[in-house]
Amino acid sequence: MLLDIKNLRVRRLDQIVLDIPQLSLNQGEVLVVIGPNGAGKTTLLMTLCRLVKPETGQIAFNNTLITEIDELAYRRRISMVMQDPMLLNMSVFDNVAVGLRFRRLPKKEIVRRVDEWLERFGISPLRHRPAVQLSGGEAQRVSLARAFATQPELLLLDEPLSPLDAPTRARLLEDFQSILTATKVSAVFVTHDQDEALILADKVAVLLNGHLRQVGAPQEVFSNPVDPEVATFVGIETVIEGNILSNQDGRVVVDVKGSFLEAVRNVEVGRKVLFCLRPEDVTLWHYNSAPISSARNRLSGQIVRFTSQGPLVNVTIDCGFPLKALITRASSQEMALKEGEMVTATFKASAVHLIAR
Repeated sequence: MLLDIKNLRVRRLDQIVLDIPQLSLNQGEVLVVIGPNGAGKTTLLMTLCRLVKPETGQIAFNNTLITEIDELAYRRRISMVMQDPMLLNMSVFDNVAVGLRFRRLPKKEIVRRVDEWLERFGISPLRHRPAVQLSGGEAQRVSLARAFATQPELLLLDEPLSPLDAPTRARLLEDFQSILTATKVSAVFVTHDQDEALILADKVAVLLNGHLRQVGAPQEVFSNPVDPEVATFVGIETVIEGNILSNQDGRVVVDVKGSFLEAVRNVEVGRKVLFCLRPEDVTLWHYNSAPISSARNRLSGQIVRFTSQGPLVNVTIDCGFPLKALITRASSQEMALKEGEMVTATFKASAVHLIAR
């Protein structure tokens, strides 16, 4: 275990802004911390690099409390990358070399490392270019190369991709993921972007209002949230109260606003639950045209809203309760869907997540 956080609490004025009972990071693991703006994500990073002093709790780094490690020595074992690349007014080469020069490495070793990381981040042709002449994506690649060149034991990243335009972000995300996999560097990556979490994370932690709400493997967190607030944040758009009517070997029937729907979960009969369903798990058909399939749940209703999401369309169907479906724009056009039209929605029992109340 590289990092072990216990009973960590940070207070600003009279408000607790960070509360983490327990959180750990193993060697070579990427922990992605997700949450909305103001959730406490940056405060966590500032605490880990000893720029914010916690009110209570302890942080162990390689089995030693960080308060027992010389502060400068500790900071030289970690690297941090911010949203703003924060480059110095010098060449790309000198920016990547600056941390190595502070550590007083031999000149040959500095040149070797800088050249290696310029190559790995695809910016070798920019070696002599002044930092002020770089694009946003180029500048962030330099910032990342500078961090990796110091060979940190722990890499901290505060939404480094968020300022970039979509194509630049996608290219850098792909390269960054490949480098993380190849180097096996231990990292804490903060973001509010769920795609980044799914691509990069070995483990995901959800922070809401400063409180750690859930930690687990990415698919576990995104498919099985522990409470309605986490469910809403991770993109589960249909969250409706229901009641368990029957349970046969873990296959339950749930009464959701008068519709009897199936789910796979061992919950006792009579228990109140929240019925949760991701919009991408719903398939839409013309009214009463859905074929017989493994999707045990079928609902019919009227389309009440279309919301564009780039190449996708979020469709709200009134089925006695609002059901959300996410389909491609091409599918919507092919089916000639429009507001007011009746459709049939299908989804598998295994796609349903139940949160017991």
